[in-house]
Amino acid sequence: MSIQPKNLPAEERRAATVIAVIELAARQNPADITTAAIAQHMGLTQGAIFRHFSSKDAIWQAVMEWVEENLLYKIDHAAYGIRSPLAALEAIFLSHVEFVAAHPGVPRMIFGELQRGETTRAKEITRDIMRSYRTRIYHHIVLGKEAGELKSDLEEDVAVTLFLGIVQGLLVQALFAENMDIMRRNAPRVFAIYRRGIQAAL
Repeated sequence: MSIQPKNLPAEERRAATVIAVIELAARQNPADITTAAIAQHMGLTQGAIFRHFSSKDAIWQAVMEWVEENLLYKIDHAAYGIRSPLAALEAIFLSHVEFVAAHPGVPRMIFGELQRGETTRAKEITRDIMRSYRTRIYHHIVLGKEAGELKSDLEEDVAVTLFLGIVQGLLVQALFAENMDIMRRNAPRVFAIYRRGIQAAL
């Protein structure tokens, strides 16, 4: 018999709350998610939620901390042990697509935080995620140029921006179609086009 949210220990309750927010964000605008909606989704009272979080902002902070830990771990794990920088880029790309397809609420949360006018801890973490992600892609592109796998005149910053833009483009199309499997199906073919644009002549 599965453990219900109301019977979970404190740390597991916090983790379950984070997952609940991500699930809700997959179906609606994150800005419209209320603590009442979170509690209802979990089968709890708002009071039970606030026993573990001091405010809604604290919940959002915990969500973005979860994203930072899990997304960056996933792409690092995907590239681990791959000697070819170009192959590592492809592994990261496909891993990122799989993560987003499995958690469509995550990019909605990221976009929502970046659009917020005020500065919050959640927004700061979101920016840290983007910076850390860009740094990783930049690193592999530099290594690819040094290894002779990528064009010697390739502009690193532009290649990073295009890499991220492709993922976001796949996401937008999948959200429009309300079918995240579109991302999974198109990702290998889309990366093949990207690869041809940055790869050194054989």
